Amino acid sequence: MTKTIITFVALVATSAFISTPVAADEQLAQSICSYVAADNRNQLRKTLSDNRLRLSNVYEGIVCDSLPLVRFAIKNNANDTAEFIIKQLPGSIVASSGDIDWAKGNGFADSPVVEVLVARAGG
Repeated sequence: MTKTIITFVALVATSAFISTPVAADEQLAQSICSYVAADNRNQLRKTLSDNRLRLSNVYEGIVCDSLPLVRFAIKNNANDTAEFIIKQLPGSIVASSGDIDWAKGNGFADSPVVEVLVARAGG
């Protein structure tokens, strides 16, 4: 009986520690999305730095309004922030993302971000 109680307490304590980072990650992702929508490149950079994150490491895990960060930035005319994001990503990710085709297909072909995407993708 004592062994079962100790195991249960250990399980509850472990789950409490595991759930905290998930909530923090979700809040961090929401903050990043809000900075992108506001075209606040400096605050985005500060948030990444304060949390010791590299954009290339977390890029694929962040989705804003069902869109990847670059597409979300294009949709919100956040040109400075989009350029910052693109420059932080490896060219291979930019080339394989489909963001250029998405932008052209959704009426954003004239966006200055498309030029940055094409240049970073190597084409």
